[in-house]
Amino acid sequence: MIEWLWPWAFAAAPAPLLVRLLMRPSERTESALTVPDLLAYTSAEVSHSNDWQRQLIKLGLIWLTWLFLVAASARPQWTGDPVTLPTSGRDLMLAVDISGSMATQDMQVSDEFLDRLTVVKAVVGQFAQARLGDRVGLILFGTNAYLQAPLTFDLKSVNRLLVEAPVGIAGGKTAIGDAIGLAVKRLRQRAHDEKVLILLTDGANNVGEVEPAKAAELAARDGITIYTVGVGADEMRLPSVFRALGNRVTNPSADLDEATLRNIAQVTGGKYFRARDPRALVEIYAEIDELEPVAQEAETYRPIQALYYWPMTISLACLILLLIADIAGRQPRRGN
Repeated sequence: MIEWLWPWAFAAAPAPLLVRLLMRPSERTESALTVPDLLAYTSAEVSHSNDWQRQLIKLGLIWLTWLFLVAASARPQWTGDPVTLPTSGRDLMLAVDISGSMATQDMQVSDEFLDRLTVVKAVVGQFAQARLGDRVGLILFGTNAYLQAPLTFDLKSVNRLLVEAPVGIAGGKTAIGDAIGLAVKRLRQRAHDEKVLILLTDGANNVGEVEPAKAAELAARDGITIYTVGVGADEMRLPSVFRALGNRVTNPSADLDEATLRNIAQVTGGKYFRARDPRALVEIYAEIDELEPVAQEAETYRPIQALYYWPMTISLACLILLLIADIAGRQPRRGN
């Protein structure tokens, strides 16, 4: 079905005619009397019919150019049949830590060690793209928490925004409480009951305006379930300064505040998971993926396609024909 976004634009269609009627005739400076010329009468009789047809064609092209230009200004658009969106899932917000510590290369894949954020992007991105029917949103946090993607069915865009996020762009510290608070603010606007936040971090809350415990209480009050994931290996072997001493063993996850993450999950009715390697991270998100879907109210939308370029193209074509006709009319006639 064709609809007009600005139908009031058609009110301008008779504007040239009104202007022509309201314009005063121009004053002629020609002489009142002229000397008759037989040749002029002869040529006029021969070309009168052709000139009249040419002027009629030019006038028609002028009006077509104007009318199609007005039609384009009215913004025609094609509105398709209603399409029902799959809404059998839930509202699911992903909060991912992208602080500087996520660059730690302690995640072993085969014989190679990758940084934490690279592995998280691969696992969480695949998890997000598989959530067909869910509205998925993305929060990235470091020193500050940012809403990178609101709740949407466009899972590919959510994954792309996650993949494109560099380490440390949100700051080097970790604002877990602010990330939860931002998620609560966005999920609070949803009317149905099933609202889930999956928060992944490798550190402890060391900055921000909201304490994680207080943010968890707010989430529980709004019926938001939080699943927390602590990521990072327990051991990491680094070369010692003195070769004779061999490699030294460190704990790259010493700053991980598991007690706080466990408390957040417990208060909101969720669960805490520990991902020490990529395989464990995959298993964690596979377990979360088994959450029972909750029926939501079906949503529909009507696809819309803009059509203004069609009358615009026709108007331009009429203008070109008008110019060609005018140039052809100015060509000198050859005598017999």
